[in-house]
Amino acid sequence: MEQYDTAAMADCFASAKNTFNCLIGQLTGPATAALTHDVLEEMLVQQGRELLRLLLQAHLDLRAERERRAAVRSRHDAGAAVAGTDGVARRRLETGHHRLLSTLVGTVTVTRCAWRAAGAPNVYPADAALSLPAGRHSQGLARLAVCEAVRGSFDAAKAAIVSRCGPVIGKRQLEEAVVAGAADIDAFYARRIVLPRTPEELLVISVDGKGVVMRPEGLRSDTRKAAERRRRTFRTRLASGEKPCRKRMATLGVVYDAAPAPRRPHDVIAVPGGRSGDRPARPGPKARGKWLCASVSADPGEVIAKVFDQAEARDPLHARTWVVLIDGARHQMDLIHTEAGRRGVRINVVIDVIHVLEYLWKAAWCLHAGGDPAAEDWVATHALSVLAGRVEDAAAVIDAQATTAGLARDRRGGVDAAIRYLRGNAAFLRYDEALAAGWPIATGVIEGACRHLVNDRLDITGARWGLAGAEAILTLRAVIANGDFDAYWRFHLAQDHRRVHQARYQEELDLTA
Repeated sequence: MEQYDTAAMADCFASAKNTFNCLIGQLTGPATAALTHDVLEEMLVQQGRELLRLLLQAHLDLRAERERRAAVRSRHDAGAAVAGTDGVARRRLETGHHRLLSTLVGTVTVTRCAWRAAGAPNVYPADAALSLPAGRHSQGLARLAVCEAVRGSFDAAKAAIVSRCGPVIGKRQLEEAVVAGAADIDAFYARRIVLPRTPEELLVISVDGKGVVMRPEGLRSDTRKAAERRRRTFRTRLASGEKPCRKRMATLGVVYDAAPAPRRPHDVIAVPGGRSGDRPARPGPKARGKWLCASVSADPGEVIAKVFDQAEARDPLHARTWVVLIDGARHQMDLIHTEAGRRGVRINVVIDVIHVLEYLWKAAWCLHAGGDPAAEDWVATHALSVLAGRVEDAAAVIDAQATTAGLARDRRGGVDAAIRYLRGNAAFLRYDEALAAGWPIATGVIEGACRHLVNDRLDITGARWGLAGAEAILTLRAVIANGDFDAYWRFHLAQDHRRVHQARYQEELDLTA
């Protein structure tokens, strides 16, 4: 056996050795002595990749030959058989079955033995031993496809892979690899153990939505029907109010921990005229242990449930202070309260102060000329009043100022909107209590997540998404942002092995008499 292995190894690796010796000959020959370093680099990359491919091919060929000899010997000596999960014993051996495998170093041929029985699918023990994928592309290539595709367009990802690995994958296969690569994210987080944090830390939740431009088949039913009913006014351009495309809302959620950081209103908003003195503004709470999730296919309620799952894992006894930051969207607020009630957890809902400022600025431009510096001091005055807990006073003063200014009804739009917003959401604008307790009052974390997860990839110019592709990219970007990609990929490989091999073969694939 040892003598045979030495001879087989020499035969299998002969081509790789010849290529290596040829490369050394080129590098030591006179023709390369005048080459610049960039030409040498390119030559080594191309020929080095081919050398690596030949080494991989030689190893696979050696394993195939060893398997063949062992299977034939066992078959002749003991009448061996291999059984699948169906319980059927396959006693007929066929050697020389081939399949292609595209890898990081090129495409190789995997030769293996097939065990067969009438009416039953073939069993390939070597496939399970190598943990080969169901398709043609290796797991290493699939991981590279995921890493490239989440950063830029699929075309750019394909170009990057071809540059590194050669023509081993097409664009459609790349998209399919990305979708398959995201298949186990929910299961990964469902099994992940999160250690509870100290009761003194705040537990902060935030939820937001972001539109993703979809192809017609990826839209939700009502949006698709509205798009089908649309009739364009002009042939060559859009009329006022017409949309060039339709979007499907992605829901994003974040959970993080933060130590309380008490502040006063003027730590958040400078007093009219700007800050004076040397005392710097007190900083707000710093987010730690951020965890993101996102979905464009799931309903918002499902995403909010995942967010609460993560929060409960960090505080299973509900002993911490839960702060929920939102932008004031009613449907999100209702879903959050419903989920909190279902779990019996007390939450403190705070509306993002930035949204309040936006309404105050709209009111300011009703009372000031465009570009008037006095508008900034006006906004600061009312913002400080709101931050101090005097929401109704601020609304009343704004209303009185608009009346005193004699604004006509058609010029009060911004003022009336601000008043309605302040009064309608007064229960969630108790900033005086939030600041004294050291809570965050801005949704910067989730807003940043919307930009990073959605805008930077799914909102690139000209992108029109199918539902499966958008969901895969969005969820994979969330896993990477959480710092969990390496752990997730190991879990995904284990799950894929179970699906492809353990679901088809018995766990033990040794030849049995």
